[in-house]
Amino acid sequence: MLKAPVALAAPKAAQKPYHASHHGYEFDDPYFWLKDPGYPEVKDEEILGYLGEENKYFETVMSERKPLIDKVFEEIKGRQKEDDESVPWKDGAYEYRWAFAKGAEYRTWHRRKLGAEAWDVLLDEVSEAEGLEFYRLGGLSVSPCGRYLAYSADKNGSERFTVQVRNLETGENLGDEISETSGEIVWAADGSGFFYVLVSKEWRPYRVCFHTLGDADDRTVYEESDTSFFVHLSRTSSRAYLVIRTADHVTAENRIIPLKNPNTSPFLLSPRRQGHDYAVDHGDEGLYLRSNREHKNFCVYRAPVNAKGEEDWQVMLRGDDRHYLTGIRAFKGLLAIEESRDGLDQIRLLKTDGTDEYVAFPEPVYEVGLGNNAEFEQDQIRLSYSSLVTPPTVFDYDLASGQLITRKEQEIPSGYDKSEYRSERVMVKVRDGVEVPVSIVYHKGWKKDAGAPLHLYGYGAYGLGMSPSFSSARLSLLDRGFAYAIAHIRGGDELGYGWYEAGKLEHRTNTFNDFVDVARHLTSSGYAAPGGISISGGSAGGELMGAVVNQAPELFSAVVMHVPFVDVLNTMLDADLPLTPIEWPEWGNPIEDKAAYETIASYCPYTNMQAKAYPPMLVTGGLNDPRVTYWEPAKWTAKLRATKTDDNLLMMKINMGAGHGGKSGRFERFVEVAEEYVFVLMAFGLADKEK
Repeated sequence: MLKAPVALAAPKAAQKPYHASHHGYEFDDPYFWLKDPGYPEVKDEEILGYLGEENKYFETVMSERKPLIDKVFEEIKGRQKEDDESVPWKDGAYEYRWAFAKGAEYRTWHRRKLGAEAWDVLLDEVSEAEGLEFYRLGGLSVSPCGRYLAYSADKNGSERFTVQVRNLETGENLGDEISETSGEIVWAADGSGFFYVLVSKEWRPYRVCFHTLGDADDRTVYEESDTSFFVHLSRTSSRAYLVIRTADHVTAENRIIPLKNPNTSPFLLSPRRQGHDYAVDHGDEGLYLRSNREHKNFCVYRAPVNAKGEEDWQVMLRGDDRHYLTGIRAFKGLLAIEESRDGLDQIRLLKTDGTDEYVAFPEPVYEVGLGNNAEFEQDQIRLSYSSLVTPPTVFDYDLASGQLITRKEQEIPSGYDKSEYRSERVMVKVRDGVEVPVSIVYHKGWKKDAGAPLHLYGYGAYGLGMSPSFSSARLSLLDRGFAYAIAHIRGGDELGYGWYEAGKLEHRTNTFNDFVDVARHLTSSGYAAPGGISISGGSAGGELMGAVVNQAPELFSAVVMHVPFVDVLNTMLDADLPLTPIEWPEWGNPIEDKAAYETIASYCPYTNMQAKAYPPMLVTGGLNDPRVTYWEPAKWTAKLRATKTDDNLLMMKINMGAGHGGKSGRFERFVEVAEEYVFVLMAFGLADKEK
């Protein structure tokens, strides 16, 4: 095991009395003080001092490995095309693209009139981000007349976006500036103004407003009063309607407004009822709705725009236990369906003439989805594709010929030969008899039963399935003899919506048990030596890491927890936090429900930490993270230092100027990946071999 350096004292957080009681249960939390009462502003000097000590400890420990970190970083960077650019897309009278200048951390966006050769700069993110520690572009939307650009940016990682408007004829920004938004922008059809969403102090998107260019008084269009529902905006594929969607994780409600008449009151399609999730688009045949009202794997319906309610919805396509309908997109003459059949991504085209077809793909296991399709009427449909061994690829599917046309495959400048790598999918029977799929990739020279290291990744929450996709960074592990596995555990939706339901609420422990049992199977079947597995996960996947290392620490040689949601009980008991009310359908409401309290308390990683040996661990967080607040990784680290009985290395790194996703720059973020990989190499005793 990787030991903590004896000559370097690890930080030690103070313990302060805190006692709470719920449903007759008592608990103490001596690290509760690490939550700044002024959050989202963090000004407490003792808290900042402790975070600073942890960062200094991390930097000191890793400074010895700086040459190897630099080496791995350069490997990863060398696989990125420095002067990369997108496949252009047509939208009206213009063509658009984004491009990276050589060495640039951020994109530059361009457009040109159809038939022109020269590209004009639409927005230069490099200039916008100059002098900033963090920059993330949110919305980028050109007005229908083509004259104005509305765009939004987050400049500190807090996911609070400021909207600005640029006159594309003069290149100057207007005085129109709106702060504290979600970043979403939808223009009215006449370009007189746009819709956007304000976020509350607690970071809840809750109010839809309309901004008329040059007007200081914006009009409130819709306001959501239920603190458990978040509001989002979109535009239908036909560009005829604004869609206001308000939802939690299981229940949704949609309203539409004709974009030609932005002053029209929102029209409610179907009022919310618990457990009914639906989404809407608009095309040739009126409204298309994807709803789970008849089957948990969703069905697709057609309805007139003036439908009085669900009684006017007509079934177009039924989901079933094998077919999980995950998305819809209307085009002229057809409806494109994103679906999963037996866990494998599919694109299905339902045509208005009554015919339908599936798009065929070149590999047996892959991920695919609808790509950048800007226009309603297209001869070809753009798709985004990759697999464990195939780099991200842009396909155009020609509707007339039924052929896939390769527009671009991600170039690996330092060289990549997919024939050098192998992938496989295995099914693992876990403790309750369910079979869990696992995707595995490795270099062709890798062999079972040879004691080679294995890295296992998992997430398992919110119905977000982890696709068997390509990672150029991952090659730095594969080329060093690692196998890399993805456990498609319950809580994701890889095998349908029921797969998600089987890993949430009272079934949450299935997710953790699946992961542990997958690790045990990979060990017993020769994919890894006993104790020879490193693991990683982020956010809810970080919660997974905490739970499985509490349950079976002996299985793992190293643990990487990115922005880990480990203090589940305290967070779900705090209704004032922005994400808590909307999260109750996922985890349960321990404030009102004693059974939910007992379930969460039984697995909460922070609560269930024990005085025993834990593997070496790297924990990360972001000071401005509104999703998993900084004190969760901080409390986990502080408590673990004081609780565990081993002398294995435990480090925490908090990004003091970033949020949930870490660093924002294209190459800058790979420094953190390199640090993670080097930590894993250290844990396997492989770092010294590269000195």
